[in-house]
Amino acid sequence: MASIESAGSPASRGPLCAPAFRTALALAVLGAGLPGAGVAPLAGQAVEEGEGLVVRQLRFSGNHAFEPDLLGTAIATSNSSWFARFALVRWLGLGEKRRLNDREFRRDVARLRLFYQIHGFLDARVDTTVIRTERDVYITFQVQEGPPVLVRSLEVKGLDSLAGRSRLVRDLPLRVGRPSDRILLLATADTLVSRLQDYGYPEASALPFREVDREARTADISLVVDPGMPAAIAEIHVEGTSAVDSVFVRSLLATASGRRFSARDLSESQRNLYRSELFRYAAVTLDTAHYRPKSGFVPLTIQVTEGPLHRARASLGYGTYDCFRMGAGWAARNALGHGQIFDASGQISKLGVGTPFGPGLEKTALCSALADDSVGSAQVNYNVTGSFRRPAFISPANVLTFALFSERRGEYAVYLRDDVGGSITLTRETASRIPVSLTYRLSYGGTKAKAVSFCAFFNACIETDVRQLGERRMIATLALGVQRTRVNNPLDPERGSALSFETTHSSKVIGSSEFAQFTRLVGDAAWYLPAGGAVIGLHARGGLVISPRLSLGSGAVNFVPPEQRFYAGGPNDVRGYNRNQLGPLVYVVQDSALRGDTIPEDLVRVAATGGNTLLVANAEVRVPAPVLTDRLRLAAFVDAGSVWERGTEGAGPSLRITPGVGVRFLTLLGPARLDVAYNPSRLPGGRLYKVSTGGDLVPLLDFYRRPTKTGRGLVFQLSVGQAF
Repeated sequence: MASIESAGSPASRGPLCAPAFRTALALAVLGAGLPGAGVAPLAGQAVEEGEGLVVRQLRFSGNHAFEPDLLGTAIATSNSSWFARFALVRWLGLGEKRRLNDREFRRDVARLRLFYQIHGFLDARVDTTVIRTERDVYITFQVQEGPPVLVRSLEVKGLDSLAGRSRLVRDLPLRVGRPSDRILLLATADTLVSRLQDYGYPEASALPFREVDREARTADISLVVDPGMPAAIAEIHVEGTSAVDSVFVRSLLATASGRRFSARDLSESQRNLYRSELFRYAAVTLDTAHYRPKSGFVPLTIQVTEGPLHRARASLGYGTYDCFRMGAGWAARNALGHGQIFDASGQISKLGVGTPFGPGLEKTALCSALADDSVGSAQVNYNVTGSFRRPAFISPANVLTFALFSERRGEYAVYLRDDVGGSITLTRETASRIPVSLTYRLSYGGTKAKAVSFCAFFNACIETDVRQLGERRMIATLALGVQRTRVNNPLDPERGSALSFETTHSSKVIGSSEFAQFTRLVGDAAWYLPAGGAVIGLHARGGLVISPRLSLGSGAVNFVPPEQRFYAGGPNDVRGYNRNQLGPLVYVVQDSALRGDTIPEDLVRVAATGGNTLLVANAEVRVPAPVLTDRLRLAAFVDAGSVWERGTEGAGPSLRITPGVGVRFLTLLGPARLDVAYNPSRLPGGRLYKVSTGGDLVPLLDFYRRPTKTGRGLVFQLSVGQAF
């Protein structure tokens, strides 16, 4: 027995309708299909009628085609939170309790049956097993799915006369041999319409039909497509501009008058308007007042609301290795009247530690981490930058930025660098929304580092060589960066991925001095996977530096400036190590502290020298806490990493693994994070140097390791923002 039915039509949605109606339509169908049920509540919204029994267990059995989480979205009854299900913690009152509503529970059986029918399982049956106690209820939905109705044929009519038909029908949601799913059928019609609109057919429509043979459990699907007339962009009207020139607004558009109509171009144009930072509201829409169907022309209206042309900002914060820090900035939008943005900003850190802003806090509990920073704690870090940005440079997808800066920056206990210079950056966003940037940076500055850093890997152990390597000089870099960020929340991602790659080159050809030549490659990847109420985060980072050999008075070396080397350990990579203590280390003791052959352990200082190769990997699981579930998260993680020096005899990767747990409290600035990691390893051994009275470093021992198990044990890390 066969029946022919129309599956509903999105034909009248109009030329600019987005395909996001599917989810809302599916929910409406589920609710409307139940007599007297109304629209089904969303998952987790169990409707309460008085004081019902607490749902301690909600399970599905017999379901093979759909995961329990998906079936849970089709019903009103929902499970109590994870903590509220276990007897060991139940008496504490932890976790969110959800109660049973008997009326909605009876309707849930019909909702599940309708869910299966919509997705092609016409003979599905649903029963329940319920165990009730004095206060609790344990529910199991028993599903007998039965065989689905399969798509026997899928035919798309009306596209034979169009060029590129194969691209239009490629990878449609509904496919032959799969269950005859009504939601996927509507999504297939919607996909065809969207593709035709992107190809220049604003009036496209698609009407789906389905012929079902219940006895054979097969369905023949056909979609009758009417592309309509191809169209071009007609006149473009700009509304809402005052200070901003309408000509500049048009320059940001990804389309123009006379160009073929494309819904994708309209969406991209709207993104360009927002990205310019000039408008608080922007919309690119069909001009319905002047649009005439079947005319072959589509007039557009650009509606904008200008934002404030000037903006001031300020910030104040605290960091473990920055102590107190503050920043301020001022931006002038639409500078010179053509959409340019001038921005002046300044940041300063180590307030209360470095001169001239009140040194002394490094001895307090707040800033005690800086007490051992002999390289940089004596001076504040700062950055002053003035930039001029030009949107829509040559193309709407390009942004050109000029900047002048003066800065002092450092890496904890390793180096401190002063720079003054400028940069020019060209950023282009590709068609797949991946920004690519090319930056040329020229600066004049010097690097102050521990003499042991130069001596350990560059064989520059005498004062003249150290002074030569650290003197002020020109450094020019050419950097290419690519980023692809697809996450749902940039501050606290729960799903998606973030990928980046950057290569930096410096040589005499582009303006660098002889002692600043290198090529640096860094790749970074992070993935975020939702798992019920938990989030699984995975992260990997790798890098290497290549440098030519140089001749010093001490011999030939492969010199990499300290600020371009890799360092690891700390709150954002391998949390079982203190800042920069993962990787090559050397030890230093003053000559005056030695007493014959006795080395005073408490006077031996640790110095990180960094490496030219880096590998770090992280895995983390975050779950809601049993209390303050909207704000508090618990985490468990495993970090692993290695930093080493290629080209050094006996050097190689030595992977270190540190597990741990943590707490995150969500704030407007991102999660405040406390992590406790366990490090099972001692600090690595390294060469021991003594500092002579003249300042030269003299190798004392080729291999030294402190007798005590320094580095092993629990390490506490406090920070703001997720580790990756």
